[in-house]
This record gives sequence, C-alpha cells and structure tokens, in this order.
Amino acid sequence: MLYIFDWDGTLCDSLSLITTSIRRSCEHLGLPVRSEEENRSIIGLGLKEALEHLYPEIPDNQLDKLILAYRDHYLAGDKSQPSQLYSGVQEVLDELRSQGHQLAVATGKSRRGLDRVLGELKMHHYFEHSRCADETRSKPHPLMLQEILQESGAHPRDAIMVGDTDFDLLMAKSASVQAIGVSYGAHPLDRIMQAEPHRIIDHISELLED
Repeated sequence: MLYIFDWDGTLCDSLSLITTSIRRSCEHLGLPVRSEEENRSIIGLGLKEALEHLYPEIPDNQLDKLILAYRDHYLAGDKSQPSQLYSGVQEVLDELRSQGHQLAVATGKSRRGLDRVLGELKMHHYFEHSRCADETRSKPHPLMLQEILQESGAHPRDAIMVGDTDFDLLMAKSASVQAIGVSYGAHPLDRIMQAEPHRIIDHISELLED
C-alpha cells in the first residue's frame, strides 16, 4: 500500500506557527488581521493560493510583499521554536515501513520548506515520493496525487491519502484514492465530514488498526 500524508496539521504540529506567521505578516504590512478560524481555514493550500483566498482585494504587488513577509516570519518562528511531529507519528511511520508499505508526502508547503523541515527532523529517508504546491497544482486539484501515483507505480486503489483538511480529502476523491481524515488538524470535524472521507481518526496510531 502507498500511504500519502499531508504534512502540516497531519504529521507536524505546526498550525500555531502558520497562523501566527500570517497574523504577524499582516500586522507588519498594515493589512486587516483575519480571525484564527479564517487563517486555519486556508491551511493546506499553496502559499500564494492561501493568501489570495484570505486577501482577494489586495493587488499583486501587495500580495508579493505578504508572501515574502510570511516566509520571513515563519522562518524566524521556526528557528526560535521548531515545529515537532505529533505524538506517535514517528512510531507509526516506522511500523508502516517495516510492513513494507511505501510512504509519500503531498503538501501545500514549498519544496524548499519541505526539504528544510525533513532535514531538520532527519526524515528524508522515510518518504520515497513527495510533491509540493510550488512544483505542481495546489490542492484540492488531484494533479499532486496523480503525479505521486505515476512516479510510484501505484494504482489509485492501492493508495491512501491521510490529511487534516477538506483540501486533502477532496483531492483524494478526485484522484479516486481512499481518504482518511484526522480530527486534530486545521479544519473542524464537520468540514472534514462534508468531504466524505472513508474514515476519521483521532490519533495517528489508529492507522495501524484494522
């Protein structure tokens, strides 16, 4: 089986860092600050798509400044207090690999951002395949999953997408891939349920249950 994981909010406890970075970037640029709920609602999209959704009224040059400010605040925040994996994640990944499953990441992060955090956590070797939002279409478009499936040689029926947002689950549905939603991430449970996942889990360890 090919297990494809979202990163932020599914494997990595980075949601607070993301929303704080958005808020500080907007304060820095004098933009109206969105609510915590609004900021969490766009997690999972590519950065440009996420900020466009939050601030559709701002011109492109202001959007570019917001993207740069976000990156600066995110890196500064991560340097002072690095994001960590959720409890049990590494053990689950170890067990899945020991059972012979392939592991992959499909994320709204940039390639540079994913490579940086995988390097910091010494986790590059866990994932045989990965796709980032800046090298393909952003979620919920299915291209990210389709490229991983093609690269891995896996059929959609032999893949599982695990994510914390409806962007993850709708992407999986469009790619004919089984979707598992996690209840502890960016999107509330009722929004997750509307995407009709095959299953909801409250802790990553439940992936190992029959």
